Amino acid sequence: MQKTALKILVEKPTAEKLKDLKIFSWPVWTKEVSIFDWFYGEKEICYFLEGEVTVKTPDGEVSFGRGDLVTFPQGLQCVWSIKKPVKKHYQFG
Repeated sequence: MQKTALKILVEKPTAEKLKDLKIFSWPVWTKEVSIFDWFYGEKEICYFLEGEVTVKTPDGEVSFGRGDLVTFPQGLQCVWSIKKPVKKHYQFG
């Protein structure tokens, strides 16, 4: 049985989409330049206010930063490499 790849979705959202999702009411997470392992026990959607990140997954690397709306799928095992300090709104589930 073939395992389905867990893909990270990166979008440039419209102001309307940000408003519809109520992004600016979500909690804020910040993190300094660092490298760490992470596992997503549930889906996360986040909107990057600041920062520059590359996430390495078993399927390759994905980079994103300021202005990106990023969706991480449940079950994803990855390594975060923060190149510029991050500030993001986030929501799990």
